[in-house]
Amino acid sequence: MKTYFLEQLISSPHTSSTDTVPVELASCVLTIGNFDGVHLGHQAMLAQVREIAHTQNLGAAVMIFEPQPREFFAPAKAPARLTNLAEKQALLAEYGVETLIVAGFDTEFRSLSAQAFADILAKRLNVKALVLGDDFRFGHDRTGDSQCLRGYGLDVTNLHTVTDSNTDSDSIDTMDNDAARISSTRVRDLLLAGELQAANRLLGRDYAITGGVVRGDQIGRTIDFPTANIDLQRIKPALHGIFAVDVVSLDDNGDVIADGLTALATDGHTGVAGLRPHSLFGTANIGKRPSVDKGDDWRLEVHFPQLQADLYGLNLHVRFLHFLHGERRYDGIEALKAGIHQDVADLLEWREKQI
Repeated sequence: MKTYFLEQLISSPHTSSTDTVPVELASCVLTIGNFDGVHLGHQAMLAQVREIAHTQNLGAAVMIFEPQPREFFAPAKAPARLTNLAEKQALLAEYGVETLIVAGFDTEFRSLSAQAFADILAKRLNVKALVLGDDFRFGHDRTGDSQCLRGYGLDVTNLHTVTDSNTDSDSIDTMDNDAARISSTRVRDLLLAGELQAANRLLGRDYAITGGVVRGDQIGRTIDFPTANIDLQRIKPALHGIFAVDVVSLDDNGDVIADGLTALATDGHTGVAGLRPHSLFGTANIGKRPSVDKGDDWRLEVHFPQLQADLYGLNLHVRFLHFLHGERRYDGIEALKAGIHQDVADLLEWREKQI
């Protein structure tokens, strides 16, 4: 999959050599949206894009926004991210997208008229057909819609809302009628409640976070529970609390490195095997760590029982397996150590039951 930033695609052909060199896309079928989580509803959109692309001999393309619009308007109140940009790129490539266009959502972009945006699609991005949700709106003050695009001469296919009943996923009992709609909001709500299995059914896969291991404040090693601090690359995560996870190391292409973690082990401390090939089992805390008073600093920290290794700089894929409980505030270091010790013991016991 090739990734382009919209600015690169709409730059004037008369730009100087010091500016971004414009790129001309091949004719394509395009879908547009946040695609946060790339859940089953999104996957249905992508399947329709691929089908039309195959039938009409066009490329399959997706346009997403960075930041997501609600992050631009009110960062502190924006929904938690299910997927950061890198995770979204990997998932879209996995589901057959050939071209990804990243539109920088800023004051200039949000001020584009519906006509100007349609011009960009047809004249700069070489869009021949679109697959859109039935409630899609675009342009300044959301004045444009699918009918507007059809009037502009573009072929538009509207995909109706995807629900539990029109996917292969198991139906999930809910309290409100609208909840049958598969949406990023619904996935977020389930993850926040620790309902991993229900969220996974809507995603069509196990929920995971990918990120590099960066240096933290190294509190864990002072209490005999060293952790890998995973760079979240988002304003806030979609799930909070204590979890069982399994973790693999990825190479620069995003492929799993065979036994990538155990190969780094020292002194025979090779860790506990995870539940998928080449993985190690871990216990994860994701949240604000109330016991160490770090304010609004969101962290994903993974402790690997029985592992001794330098993991700094690795790119790790953390798959969430089981929710134990929410974050707790402990009174003092000794209480914190005792609480972590019990969590690790409980999660290792859970792991033994899965084997």
